[in-house]
Amino acid sequence: MATDKIRIKDIARLSGVSVGTVDRVLHDRPNVSKTAREKVEKALKEMDYRPNAYASALAYNKTYNFYCIIPKHESEAYWEEIEEGAMSACERRRDFHVNVKMMYYKRFNNDTFRQVTEQCLKEEPDGVIVVPSTLDATRKFTDELHYRDIPFILLDSYMPDLKPLSFYGQDSFCSGYFAGRMLMLIASKEKEIMLMKQMKNNYVASKQQENRETGFRHYMRDHFPHITICEVNLPLDEERNKYDKILEAFFKEHPHLHHCITFNSKAHIVGGFLQRSNRRNVQIMGYDMVTKNAECLKQGSISFLIAQHAYMQGYSCVETLFEAIVLKKEVTPVNYMPIEILTKENIDFYRRTQH
Repeated sequence: MATDKIRIKDIARLSGVSVGTVDRVLHDRPNVSKTAREKVEKALKEMDYRPNAYASALAYNKTYNFYCIIPKHESEAYWEEIEEGAMSACERRRDFHVNVKMMYYKRFNNDTFRQVTEQCLKEEPDGVIVVPSTLDATRKFTDELHYRDIPFILLDSYMPDLKPLSFYGQDSFCSGYFAGRMLMLIASKEKEIMLMKQMKNNYVASKQQENRETGFRHYMRDHFPHITICEVNLPLDEERNKYDKILEAFFKEHPHLHHCITFNSKAHIVGGFLQRSNRRNVQIMGYDMVTKNAECLKQGSISFLIAQHAYMQGYSCVETLFEAIVLKKEVTPVNYMPIEILTKENIDFYRRTQH
């Protein structure tokens, strides 16, 4: 008999118990004798009964509160697409009373991370999505989540020691290695290339960016050790005119440099400078299909972007919490996003959304 055709009274008749007893067993309610439970479970096995997880979750009528903890960000940034994806998944599951609340902390500021995570715990979430801060700061939070049996997903930076339910993001080492390979298809004859970084207190903004650079340097060391990598730091939280002065000085010092790479989503800072200064002989490779990068790509000041489906990362994180917590399904523990290269010819066909 097909599962969707099996009725409670069919199970009751086969097991020799009341309809009410079957209902209590199916919903794991108390006040069922061991003998009666065994009879019902035997009947369910004989009938190959598989409950409809969706119907059961809808009938339960519980509200689920998921919290997403990410860095504070500018409008039109990579993180905004993460938010859009998360809220889209929330909207899709609104019949199941799924809510998503966004919380923000300042990069390079463990105090704000601690304050935000403490507030999150006070609100007793059913599940959490978190972009890690430092390993130690994040571990304090995730240890408490484990203690309270609250599932959590790591987004953007993978820290397997924290034992998350799941992870979404790129394999950042492979991404950086890939970026080096692609860049060298057009820059193999160069003597030097520019690496643009944004740092604060000598640290880049995320473990992901650090791992991308590591992968890139591994590729360069293995295949093009004679090419000099010239770093330029555009300090975080500075005004554009300060960036322009730093870049103007850099290009004066390196007049024969024609290629730039960056591992964050701010390639448009260099791209905009090149447009304003009318430099057409520098090609940039950057990350993330955010609006300002896309504009520079179409106008030619950025040649390539590596995309990682930020929207889909946000969407998938919420969907994975939904499947694990509401539907009680097994989920995939590590989910690496595609490493895709975009140019002005194909950027209009890049699909941010798939739902």
